[in-house]
Amino acid sequence: MPDPRIITPRSSLSEDDILVLVVDDEPETAAAHAKYVNRVPGFTTGAIAGNGQEALALLTRAQRSGSPIDLVLLDMTLPDLHGIDVAKRMRGRGLTTDIIAITAVRDLAVVRSAVATGITQYLIKPFTFAAFTEKLENHRHFIASMRSTGTDTSQAALDNAFSALRTSTASVSLPKGLIPETLAQITDHLHSQPERCLSATELGEELGISRVTARRYLEHLFDSKAVIKQPRHGTRGRPEYEYRAAPGH
Repeated sequence: MPDPRIITPRSSLSEDDILVLVVDDEPETAAAHAKYVNRVPGFTTGAIAGNGQEALALLTRAQRSGSPIDLVLLDMTLPDLHGIDVAKRMRGRGLTTDIIAITAVRDLAVVRSAVATGITQYLIKPFTFAAFTEKLENHRHFIASMRSTGTDTSQAALDNAFSALRTSTASVSLPKGLIPETLAQITDHLHSQPERCLSATELGEELGISRVTARRYLEHLFDSKAVIKQPRHGTRGRPEYEYRAAPGH
């Protein structure tokens, strides 16, 4: 995990790598998001900030050092500044770094204010690694599209670039009866112990849900190739299956 006071030098990255600043006042959450970033190919956590002032200081220092941050994952509810205020101060300092808001806040007024400050995407907690990855991949495609237009552009080229930021509804839809919050809880639980195999019964007991419910979510994750499923040997009676997080998901 990178030291929050140290910015990863750009010289250690490939030319197309995207350097990310994670901003969240909850250390465990910030660490989890940083790990998520590092699991997405082409993205690297450059630094972690625990509040708005620290984020602004890190961004300014990175810019001056020649290792500018490319993307900020910005929590909206920080102890010293609201995320929107951080975004406004960034723009006031001439920092055009792209921002993805990560928050549990669902207030439409806050969302509108976030968009007005140039925040390109909005990710609502809790979320799955798949949803997180999609936002980062959307950002990568957006940057690639913008670069490909050269110094001049066209309406079609701009439309194509901005369309990359829109998440496909079909890609995030869940089967009837499954809810994103429980799916995120199960996904995070599996990824917190990636080498461990759990049955639906064991998972249900650990998360306080029924075996049937746990199995429905596990089967959905298996169909999505997010978990590995295998029979558990040595059990009597009907076959029992166990599941573990799939590498890279």
